[in-house]
Amino acid sequence: MQLWAGLGNPGPRYALHRHNVGFMAVDVIAEMHGFGPVQKKFAGWLQEGRIGSQRVLLLKPATFMNESGASVGEAMRFYKLEPEALSVFHDELDLAPFKVKVKRGGGTAGHNGLRSIDQHIGAEFRRVRIGIGHPGHRERVTGYVLGNYAKVEIDDLTDMLAALSAEAEWLAKGEDARFMSDVALRLQD
Repeated sequence: MQLWAGLGNPGPRYALHRHNVGFMAVDVIAEMHGFGPVQKKFAGWLQEGRIGSQRVLLLKPATFMNESGASVGEAMRFYKLEPEALSVFHDELDLAPFKVKVKRGGGTAGHNGLRSIDQHIGAEFRRVRIGIGHPGHRERVTGYVLGNYAKVEIDDLTDMLAALSAEAEWLAKGEDARFMSDVALRLQD
């Protein structure tokens, strides 16, 4: 069993924020792969399903970004999962917009959601880094991250989320390099 957590902030006013792209990713995965109904569990929203032959739990913490680790940690303990079973989908300032990269372990790069998860379960989980780009100046980061995607970005966002979901079986199988390659190929078309 794997737990895939999408990071974001709850509520309609945050729905299209760049910081919520992790929520968007797990929503599209749930829809494209026919996951079960949303259940309120672990201070968040949980859906159960399969991607290929793998049983996957999708979790969206409702704790706000900075406390995501409380929700994720509770689910990990309940299902007796090790950090290796966790994949976290999150926004990444240091990647070009709509690029997707996967890595295991590492630092938090100032991301409060990752920092919170790291504090609750350690750093050895898989991160699915979804590029949002950098606004150029450090003082503009907060407004940029907590700002909505622009209308001109919506088609690219939709294409990236669809590609990520379509190739999710590679991620479920632990074939991270193939997942990244196939997502990138889909986005070139």
